[in-house]
Amino acid sequence: MMVGPSLYEVAALVGEPVRLRVLVSLMGGEARPASELARIANVSPPAASAHLAKLVNGHLLSVERVGRCRLYRLASGEVAHAIEAVAALSQPVGTDIELAATSWRLARTCYDHLAGRLSVELCDAFLAGGLLRVQERLFDVTDKGARWFAEQGIDIDALRSGRRPLARRCADWTELRPHVGGALGAALLRRLLERRWLRQSRTSRVISLTPEGDRALRAVLRHLATVTGAPAGG
Repeated sequence: MMVGPSLYEVAALVGEPVRLRVLVSLMGGEARPASELARIANVSPPAASAHLAKLVNGHLLSVERVGRCRLYRLASGEVAHAIEAVAALSQPVGTDIELAATSWRLARTCYDHLAGRLSVELCDAFLAGGLLRVQERLFDVTDKGARWFAEQGIDIDALRSGRRPLARRCADWTELRPHVGGALGAALLRRLLERRWLRQSRTSRVISLTPEGDRALRAVLRHLATVTGAPAGG
């Protein structure tokens, strides 16, 4: 069994400002070369390499070689979930990506799933509509929810058979309320992108609503509100 770092060691790794900037910059699930991470963290390439080595040894980052280039990414969705959860407890601060920006708060990626105001509104609607129910630190999908998600092209039974949690209650660090993470959160984001209701930025974690997606998601929220009597988001 692989032995991971202690709580103290993880806290020390994440608490260093340069390393934290690196981790936050990879929260979208992408892989970046060391040179780009050095620029993002505003340190020299040798300093970035030293910090990256510590993060890899601490099992917070993974690295793969592609030709001459080393690409770094978060080691797992658990790392992203932990950072998002800690950020939700902290006072928002300015970073290279301005947290107060409307586009950032509306929708962004949290590793491989949707975060921001839109994700929280969808989560609230799923709960109010009886598609999800709270189960301690997770969400569970109801029979009604399984049928509804199947209509959207998401197979809940297939997701349940995977290794990762089906639907994690992920703390949203700008909205301070839960959104849906886990396998369902990832599948939902993929489906919304496939339908072109959402569009992903090529340069940041920001997700934008397309005109079609704005109309369609408003209709989804109105429908669930009509079923439950809850106020529609938007």
